[in-house]
This record gives sequence, structure tokens and C-alpha cells, in this order.
Amino acid sequence: MILPAARFARALAAPEPGWTTRVDAVVVGSGIAGLTAALELRTRVPRVLLVTKGELSSGSTVWAQGGIAAVLDPEDTPEAHLQDTLVAGGGLSDPDAVKVLVTEGPERVRELVARGAVFDAGPGGDIALSREGGHRADRIVHAGGDATGAEVSRALVAQIEAVRDDPGIEIVEHALVLDVLTSAPTGGGVRRVAGVTLHVRGEGSRDGVGAALAPVVILATGGIGQVFRSSTNPAGATGDGIAAAMRAGATVGDLEFVQFHPTVLWLGAGAKGQLPLISEAVRGEGGLLLDVEGHRFMPAVHEMAELAPRDVVAHAIVRQMAATSADNVLLDVRHLGRTFLAGRFPTITRRLAELGIDWSEEPVPVAPAQHYHSGGVVTDLMGRSSVPGLYAVGEVACTGVHGANRLASNSLLEGLVFANRAARDVAERYAAGNLSTAPEPVERPGGTALVAAVARSRLQKAMSDGSGVIRTAASLARTDERLAAVRADAHLAAEVVAAPQAAEWETTNVYQVARALTRAAWLRTESRGGHFRADHPKRDPDWERRVLVSLDDDGGLRVR
Repeated sequence: MILPAARFARALAAPEPGWTTRVDAVVVGSGIAGLTAALELRTRVPRVLLVTKGELSSGSTVWAQGGIAAVLDPEDTPEAHLQDTLVAGGGLSDPDAVKVLVTEGPERVRELVARGAVFDAGPGGDIALSREGGHRADRIVHAGGDATGAEVSRALVAQIEAVRDDPGIEIVEHALVLDVLTSAPTGGGVRRVAGVTLHVRGEGSRDGVGAALAPVVILATGGIGQVFRSSTNPAGATGDGIAAAMRAGATVGDLEFVQFHPTVLWLGAGAKGQLPLISEAVRGEGGLLLDVEGHRFMPAVHEMAELAPRDVVAHAIVRQMAATSADNVLLDVRHLGRTFLAGRFPTITRRLAELGIDWSEEPVPVAPAQHYHSGGVVTDLMGRSSVPGLYAVGEVACTGVHGANRLASNSLLEGLVFANRAARDVAERYAAGNLSTAPEPVERPGGTALVAAVARSRLQKAMSDGSGVIRTAASLARTDERLAAVRADAHLAAEVVAAPQAAEWETTNVYQVARALTRAAWLRTESRGGHFRADHPKRDPDWERRVLVSLDDDGGLRVR
């Protein structure tokens, strides 16, 4: 079976910029990676522009419940953390990238504390450490029991707010970055970063579509949750960074490795959008998984039972749901007691109570939903992409740390470590005189197009049906065909409106990421980590390599 050729727009259709500004670096995103990069750059280059899609505190980081994995226990070692990460990564993690993560991670966490983050303490006053799935040691730092991301976001946003009036930094909220601008190709055909176009919602001099010209753009735009029908990601996670990077000519990789969190609150078959997460840490503290008939099933699946890596648990749940003809399984924590649950997991306890669930008295219905994306913009160890001047950090990046599956609580750590590295690299290049003014942007070949916003629900359903937890060649080919039809409808049907506006820009990003992800998943004929093929259920050593996706000059999709 051969999939038909696919072609993408190389830019989003949009009005001409009504304003222009020139800065030394643009940071896109206000999660842990974007805020860290902006804070690190602020005193190292003359002018930084921080752009965020919502308010400063609206990044995905604020939703992180579990914690940050770091070796802070004298009995633990970076080597042990490295090995746990490699095991979870299913043979595809880059050992050099993982070594950077585990060796630099502890110092980055200490810097986070110095920036005001307050983590939970143990009886002796030291930072309390817990354990999550895939870790063989207690190394998870958490705050407010199950509100680590909220505390990290609070501390970093406070640092940014303290310097908001500094002339060296400009903060633009409620702004959607449309495209990464690039220069004319050099003699070797290389296009350099020239800045971004963005649409600012609201009033003021930065209202509407504008252009920020800069020799450096750092993408920290988060995940792709809205590519699927249900996710733990916020509504703004529409894959904007990956799509914009592809349109600019960057290589992306590991798109097929999507982490479906095993324990997301099941709210019924029709539930969609952002769903409440029941943290991995709940199983770390002793939560048990039961099927709807009350049988515990994980001990027969993996030696670590409920603490097995997330992909193992998610696949086991899907199989158990099929075996019992059920839409969910049950997470049982009744044995932990009301007092412990309310103290260790106050946020989850309150959220469940709002929905009429007392988890100290009854098991919680859960099922897998999209949670994290291990793939993204391929970078080196300093966060540099294949496009000169374009960096990617955090979930939008593919550093090689996660491989086929992210180890629990490595995501916030990766954002910290690689945002610091990217900012340091930019600062060193600036100090060496290698970053002058931005090159003049030119229009890329390949044209512009938009997918109508009304098509998004069809697109999401196609992805969940055929490119979700369990895939086959037939399901992926069917998904690709349905995606192609969605785009055709958006372009050809007279009653479908696809005017240049926020919902259409986001839906076009969702479409491009969905189609590229589906093509990568179709090509990988094995099961590994967050990619499970029912028609190729075993891991194949010949597939210990990365699937790369890029666009040619005319927008043709290349998957190799």
C-alpha cells in the first residue's frame, strides 16, 4: 500500500503585517521552557520579545500535577536516572541528550528554588522526593501535593512580572504566532530565521497582525493535544510550533510517539476537549488499577505492575477494556484513606468532589487520553533546529531525551535544562558577534492556504479513531484519507468559510501536524513506546532509527 502524495502550505494566509518591530530574540510560549529562556536571555542580549498565546500563566506547565524528576537524594545517581530514562525510551533515546538532562537537571532545579519556587518538604526540612512510574528511586520533586506545575509557573511568572517594565524585554500576551519568517536562500540553499509574524488579540499598538524581526526565534509552544478528540492539554495546544517550524523548512521527528496518559478521568463516551488528569503520582503512592469487574490486572502484565512505563499501562488498559466490553477501568485508592488523599492530592480531591466523586469511598473511572508528545522539532544538544537561528525547547522540541516514550516527570526537567542551554548558546553567539540584525524576510515558495475551523471536530475524530492508542496500517490509511477529505472540503465547498482568523490558523496547524503524524505512524511498521501497531505488535530492532518529516520547497510532505 502506498499513500498518495500530500502537500502543505508553506505559510498561513494572513493580512500583511500592520506593524513591525526589531528585537534580538523572540521567545514563543510561557510555560517552563519559554519563561526560563526569556529570563536567561533578558540580561544577555539587548532586547527580548516574549510572546504568549494567552496570559503569561496560561502555558501547559500550570497543569502539570506530578513533579520534576531530578537526582537530589545522595543515595540516587545520575547514572540510575539515565538508565531509567533509556528503558522508558524504548531504545530510541539519545544517550548524550539524556546524560545532559540527568547531570544538569539537579542544578537547574536548585536555580528554580532560587527563583522562588517552593517545593514540598520532608520531615527534616529537605525537599521531599516521591516515586512515579518507570523510576526505580525516589526522585520526584513536587509542590502543593499535586500542583507542581502551578507552583513552577507562579514562581517564573513572578520573575517575569518583576522585570515587565525593563526596556530589555517586551511581553506580548494574547498573541498567536502565525509563521516563522525566513531569508532568501544562500548559495547552499539555506534559509535563515528572520523573525515571526503574529496576530495580537486586543487593543493597543501591537493589535492585529504584525511582524517581529529577529535573527533568533526560540519556540516553546508546548504540545499537540487538540489534534485528538480528548486530551489533558489546554485548548491552546494546537501544534502551532511544530507546524510553523515545518513551514519554515525545519525537520521534525518522532511524531508518531504520542503518550496517552493511562489514568484520565472518564466522563462518558461523548467527552472531548481538556479532561481532568489523575496524576501518575497517585499510582506511585499505591493506587491500584482494577477492571470493571473488580480484578487487578497490571501484575500479570509487567513486573512493575501499576508503576510500569505509561505506554505499557495505557495499552494494558485498552486491552482490558476490550476484554470486559467496557469504556473504562477503575483506579482504586480507598485503602490510602481520606486524610492522606486530601493532603497529598488536594487539587485532584477537590476536582473529583466538584464532579460528585469521593475517591476515598469509591474507585475512580479512568481511561487513556492524549497527554504528551515525545516528538517535535529535531534539535541538537543546544536546542538548535535544522534552520539557522531557529531553536525549540520543551514539548515542541525533539531533543532525543524521550525517544519512544517519556519517563514520568522528565518533561518539566527537559524544559528547564534545554531552555537554559538554548539561551546560553544564543548569548554566546551574540557576545561573539555572530548575531547581527535579522536578515530581510522573503516569501517562500509553496503558497498559502487555510483549513476551515468547522472541520476541526471531524479532523479530531479521525485522529482519535485511527491514529490513537492502537493503530494499524488500515486505520492509518483511512485516517489519512479522511484528513485529505477534510482539507478538500475546506477548500472546495462553497458553504465552508476559511478566512484568515485565529480559529482557521489554529485548525490549519492541527491539520498539518495530524497529517504528518499519521504518515510517520504508517511508515513505522512495529510497536515501540507511544506507538502501538496491532498489525505489527512487536518491537523490531531494524526500526531503532528515527522517522523524520519535512517539506520540500513546494510544500510536498517528505517522510523518511
